Amino acid sequence: MPDKTVNLQIAFEGGQSVGADVSEETAGKLAAALAAGEATFELATEGDTFLLALGKIVYVRRSGRETRIGFAASA
Repeated sequence: MPDKTVNLQIAFEGGQSVGADVSEETAGKLAAALAAGEATFELATEGDTFLLALGKIVYVRRSGRETRIGFAASA
């Protein structure tokens, strides 16, 4: 069974932000790197790779990808 994917919204000093869909494992590794005070982190997403300067991150928002917008049939 593949690893569940989560969405991260990462905000930096100065107001810039980036969104990325990553595996739960990658999100956990990012959280651990932030907690350990590491300088950088290579974030591999579904389509790109980002090298993040962790000291410039203001916050990380983590959410599941299973959000559904639209209409559903009622029973």
